[in-house]
Amino acid sequence: MARAFARSISFPLSPSRSSSSSKPRAPSSSYHARSVSLPCRSHPILAHLHTHIRAVRAWAQQGLSALVASVAVGLAHVDALQAALGDLLDLPEAQAALSGAGGSVDRLLDSFLRLADAHGCFQEAMVALKQDVAEALAAVRRRDGARLASAVRSQRRAGKELARLAAAARECAVRPSRLSILSGGQGSAAEVEVTGLLMESAAATASASAALFGTVAALSASVASETCSCNGTASLVCLVTKNKKKKAAPGFGEDETAVAAVAERLEELEECIEELETGSEKVFRSLVQTRVALLNIHTLHIF
Repeated sequence: MARAFARSISFPLSPSRSSSSSKPRAPSSSYHARSVSLPCRSHPILAHLHTHIRAVRAWAQQGLSALVASVAVGLAHVDALQAALGDLLDLPEAQAALSGAGGSVDRLLDSFLRLADAHGCFQEAMVALKQDVAEALAAVRRRDGARLASAVRSQRRAGKELARLAAAARECAVRPSRLSILSGGQGSAAEVEVTGLLMESAAATASASAALFGTVAALSASVASETCSCNGTASLVCLVTKNKKKKAAPGFGEDETAVAAVAERLEELEECIEELETGSEKVFRSLVQTRVALLNIHTLHIF
């Protein structure tokens, strides 16, 4: 048993617990519930990391309507998870455990690279979508049906790109689970525990990213559909043409109400995109920093 504990990560106890541990006390079987890689009273960083993983997973598992109302919250949860990962990777004990997990670290580096690329593409898609929405709004205000139709077509293309990114993120969520199978039972208990936390964090991040990209794609598609649908009062392209011919007609006021309603939906989407821009930039940088920290640990071990 002494050899097994000698290679484990030995995280210190909190000050209050450290003072009480100086007094002799009888051993308790409850203190041996965890693996040998970490002490039973886990380091605060680990508890913090588990809390953020649960928060990210809980957000990603909500229904579409709840996700639409909290897309910025989802980004904040992912950013907080990456910050907690950074705290873990700063620990010398965690770095020592990862230094011997070469193959696992290689695959984790690949997973975080894919996630960073996905969020980089998400930022580009947000820029394009914001331009399309602004163009659609300008067309609505100027009663330019041809310009509006062109803007909506571009908006739909941006939505398809977001749907593709969501599918790619879902694939990233699958890869860490494969990694856990490949590395199961290999390496020290410390290596297994730390790589397992990284795998779980990558999978949670990928799931939340897929939910985020899919939600924005669905929101964009919904607004585009309302803008161009010929059913009900949202047939804006049709209304623009009709309004040019019916400015003095009795029903003009109702048509104006319909135009205003669609313009309001476009403005709401524009506000949502602006809210996401800052959050997506932070998440992208956090993912890059996580990968750089992993790469540094891996490189130091090689050389």
